[in-house]
Amino acid sequence: MIRKEDALRYHSEGRKGKIEVVATKPCVTQRDLGLAYTPGVADPCLEIHDEISKVYEYTAKGNLVAVVSNGTAVLGLGDIGPEAGKPVMEGKGVLFKRFADIDVFDIEVNTKDPDEIVKFVKLMEPTVGGVNLEDIKAPECFYIEEKLIEMMDVPVFHDDQHGTAIISGAALVNALEVQGKKIEDIKVVFSGAGAAGIACATLYVSLGVKRENLYLIDSKGLVYKGRKEGMNPYKERLANGTKPATLEEVMKGADVFAGVSVGGLVTKEMVASMADKPIIFAMANPTPEISYEDAASVRADVIMATGRSDTPNQVNNVLGFPFIFRGALDVHARTINQEMKIAAVNALASLAKEDVPDSVLKAYGGDPIHFGKEYIIPKPFDPRVLTWEAVAVAKAAVETGVARKPITDWDAYRNELEGRLGKSNTVMRGIINKAKLAKKRLVLPEGNSLQILRAAQILLDEGIAEVVLLGNKEIINKTAEINSLHIDKAEIVDPTEFSDIDTYVDELHHLRNRKGITRRAAKQLLQTNENYMGAMMVKMGFADAMLSGESHYYPEVIRPALQVLPSEDDKRVVAGLYAVILKSEMLFFADTTVNVNPTAETIAQTAILTADEVSRTFDVEPRIAMLSFSNFGSSINDSSRKMARATELVKELRPDLNIDGEMQVDLALDIERRTKNFGFSSLKGRANVFIFPNLDAGNIAYKLMGQVGGAETIGPILVGMGKSVHVLQRRSDVDTIVRMGAIAVADSDK
Repeated sequence: MIRKEDALRYHSEGRKGKIEVVATKPCVTQRDLGLAYTPGVADPCLEIHDEISKVYEYTAKGNLVAVVSNGTAVLGLGDIGPEAGKPVMEGKGVLFKRFADIDVFDIEVNTKDPDEIVKFVKLMEPTVGGVNLEDIKAPECFYIEEKLIEMMDVPVFHDDQHGTAIISGAALVNALEVQGKKIEDIKVVFSGAGAAGIACATLYVSLGVKRENLYLIDSKGLVYKGRKEGMNPYKERLANGTKPATLEEVMKGADVFAGVSVGGLVTKEMVASMADKPIIFAMANPTPEISYEDAASVRADVIMATGRSDTPNQVNNVLGFPFIFRGALDVHARTINQEMKIAAVNALASLAKEDVPDSVLKAYGGDPIHFGKEYIIPKPFDPRVLTWEAVAVAKAAVETGVARKPITDWDAYRNELEGRLGKSNTVMRGIINKAKLAKKRLVLPEGNSLQILRAAQILLDEGIAEVVLLGNKEIINKTAEINSLHIDKAEIVDPTEFSDIDTYVDELHHLRNRKGITRRAAKQLLQTNENYMGAMMVKMGFADAMLSGESHYYPEVIRPALQVLPSEDDKRVVAGLYAVILKSEMLFFADTTVNVNPTAETIAQTAILTADEVSRTFDVEPRIAMLSFSNFGSSINDSSRKMARATELVKELRPDLNIDGEMQVDLALDIERRTKNFGFSSLKGRANVFIFPNLDAGNIAYKLMGQVGGAETIGPILVGMGKSVHVLQRRSDVDTIVRMGAIAVADSDK
């Protein structure tokens, strides 16, 4: 529940309002100032003067949208004026930034004259890459948008019209599929003939609804041909019928009701009078035309959507405008045309049919979400909307010839979009691409686990790996069927029925016969312990990598791997590595999971193995700091001496590595201080690989970074194994399993 005092405090505490302007370039030194302003600013000015299009290269225009309003139709508040509407426009800016990394100037104009608004916005064209019209009442909003589209060479989009139309259009496409109806056959009734109603109706016709099957109801009843009262050119285009009629009369036999009017307008009797398997979009906010509960109580066969977040199928405009503008801005589109809007509809409709990531499930209570009556459009906090919708819109802009900067490498563009969601997405996209090229087989011993099966589907669909699932075939297939998972391409191996089991038994017995393992015990281990079977599959070349631990404790996975697989060298050193992803950089921490109190020799090997893994799998040049509470002998005890000795060993064994220690972590990060006070240090640059003196320090550090520092962590990644074997944390979510699967596959390409 949001209380009035909470809302007022939220907007007034600290810095007033919700937005600020942040510099994207340094402005600390005199030189910075000279570059940012005079004299340095003259050079880009002259470049733009010579070629206007370079304004996109040297300024923020290409990522800047003006949100323009006169406050005449604010949310459900009506004509409250531009000042009172400003909190909404600031909020719109927050959503643009949060969901699509688009910067916004919110601009509230003090006029109700549509021609004055048109003139004002047109004059802003040199400043912005696009214009989002907001909360301007109908019918003036139609005129303003049409005139600006004619006059301007940047995208103009009235979200109150097209946002609702696009999101509900996607919902309509999927609802019809679920209900088994064809769009050209349905009868559609609209309640509300303002900006949203007319735009929704117009888009529905573009999607295939026949104009003669669409009826528009306003406050005076049916909008019919020849009606005089309360008409305008925009209603005239959608007029249907020849005589007056009420909403109740028109709704009889309707397949679809779309409400963008006022709450409580639709009765249970009206719902009962609709056709079989009706679709109701009651989108009035905050009170729908009919509540979800009332509609469902009358018709068990209904599919219902509202504008509310506490009922299924929320029609939320945030699923549209940030991503539509993202795609339009990225190709420097001249306009947002109908083809781009329909591309957005189809992208959202298609995404709703994909398996929903755990990160989204957690944001909405953790319950399973599957395509069907209660899930016909994606959730607003689904991060995949950015890549699906923006790419679709950008492609449509290119294909229809309105893009001034066409994109040809769409995979690279998707990578760029994911980077806007955070550095971890960029990092993982690189690893996933590497895994796809490797085309390796990944064995997942916990094939009976639903989480593993969901991850397996993604690994297969994305082409990240060929998947081998260990477990009972009947259970695996039944679990997949119940949860609508498609794992047909996975190879399912039941260890109790494995045709080559005797060869595996012989090899395991050979490896462990002097450790008390008889041949009979070896067979029992392979047939009852999937982690032994998985490790043996990697050893025997049946699979290239193994990932396990979702339902097992760490030692239960690592012990079979250590017993079965060789190490990378004669000295058995295995360590745990975490990639720690910050907004602007990526750091690597080791050892975080394996060696409790390692010797100097083990630490040295850990540093070498970690450096090689960072370079090989993550394509990052390692800069290694051997950490301690001491700086180069400033405080001597067993721990600091151990780290100093480990540093010496690494330099002897691998003189090519950029490394130094022992040192405190702040010194490792502060180049200026290290250069000033310890000019002899051989570490060049800001450290990005941190080797800890013991497990306590490493484990505490990466968890602090994740919980307090706001970092995203990827791991644990095992280094030192001769083959690619990696261990999940128990109860890992699907996203983590997919990431670790990609790392395991990429790591197998040694």
